[in-house]
Amino acid sequence: MLDVGADARRSARTPAAGPPLDFQSHLAALEAQDLLVRVDRPINKDTELHPLVRWQFQGGLKEEQRRAFLFTNVIDSAGRRYDIPVAVGALAASPRIYAVGMGRPVEEIEAAWVRAIANPIPPVLVGAPSCQAVVIKGEELRLAGNGLARLPVPISTPGFDAAPYLTATLCVTRDPDTGIQNVGTYRGALKATDRLGVRMSSRIGGAGGYLHWKKHNRRGEPMPCAIVVGCAPVAKWQSRARSPARRCAWRRRLASTSMCPPTPRS
Repeated sequence: MLDVGADARRSARTPAAGPPLDFQSHLAALEAQDLLVRVDRPINKDTELHPLVRWQFQGGLKEEQRRAFLFTNVIDSAGRRYDIPVAVGALAASPRIYAVGMGRPVEEIEAAWVRAIANPIPPVLVGAPSCQAVVIKGEELRLAGNGLARLPVPISTPGFDAAPYLTATLCVTRDPDTGIQNVGTYRGALKATDRLGVRMSSRIGGAGGYLHWKKHNRRGEPMPCAIVVGCAPVAKWQSRARSPARRCAWRRRLASTSMCPPTPRS
């Protein structure tokens, strides 16, 4: 995730015609509405970052007082500095924050979801998505401090979590028999510079991604999976929606955003 630029801040001050179509615009809109706190001093992602945000949920603050946090000067316990900021609580720390991502007043959110589920929108495929402007693969992924280690992945609960975890993921998989895609939110534990441990079987029967994995496993083949971090809020939230396995996940979107199917990467 890059920082919020001046152009994004200016656009956020104009009345929204709908939900923000990228995460940068969403952060800018939150900041314009005084719903985002910037922390520019060094913050240790391994010991401080999540506990600082968690205080607003445990310290007696009223719901309307909660804010999203943007940490712009992230370090780790070894003293490494990262050039990528970290946003926490920017999706649903409060109803007002959620409403900004929906581009609707709080009281209209439920009706918007009902209409979206009843009227799915076909996805728009793009050939050169900006999220693939930088591609790192092969041996370059395995270099010390490279690959996934370049991301400032926080430890959610210091002293209890076994690894840094990506918690706001959007995991895209495809049924090898039908071609139907599933999108789910699964925690990803950072295991190595080129490996995440993703748990898709935490409920009875397993989540949609786990069912796809079982089919690939029976075929004796690896399962392609795209893990998206920092997408538009409306794209992120639909990964938490429940829909029949026979329906493609991209057809229950809340906004006409451009997506691309998962592409296997080394």
